[in-house]
Amino acid sequence: MSEVARRQMLSVILIDDDPARAARVKASLTEAECSVMAIIPTGGGLLFQMAQHEPDVVIVALDSPDRDVLESLSIASKHNPKPVLMFSETGDANFVSEAIQSGVTAYQADGINPSRVRMAMQIAIAQFDAHAVIRSELNRAERQLKERSVLERAKILLITKKHVTEDEAYAALRSTAMNRRCSVGEAAESVVALLGDTNKKGGQLS
Repeated sequence: MSEVARRQMLSVILIDDDPARAARVKASLTEAECSVMAIIPTGGGLLFQMAQHEPDVVIVALDSPDRDVLESLSIASKHNPKPVLMFSETGDANFVSEAIQSGVTAYQADGINPSRVRMAMQIAIAQFDAHAVIRSELNRAERQLKERSVLERAKILLITKKHVTEDEAYAALRSTAMNRRCSVGEAAESVVALLGDTNKKGGQLS
């Protein structure tokens, strides 16, 4: 269980367009040892509220969440990703799929039950943490693949334009990296930028 999930008091931003219901939901969350930092009627101000309060969880409690809410969640998940728990009576499979793609971490097709909301939030946090690990690993793999591609491109350019061997090309990249105090990948990027432009002639490595 993550550090966030273990906290006794979890902070929440609640999206609910019904003031009376929002008050009941807030009471339920307070009973579940949660602190409601803000209540907003739509997703329009979500990104600002998330930046202001940095909640542990965003809870969406709407009878029929519309596409505007999903769009707001999608933008928020790209700029300031947080676990999102949605309670809705909408059980349509296509909508649930769209909600998950928009950043909803856990979906509950029923009302908020004070005795179960805490566990539902912990599940949302755990799923968010698991997805974050996967995203991090994918991003790292993509970076490594890009670096290898750039490195190979730089070596080919050095071999063809500087008439050196593959070993000499790699040695030149390492020497450039050491002199510039950067990584070999960054040195390779500079070589590709210099020698990959056919309008530039006779570029120097240093």
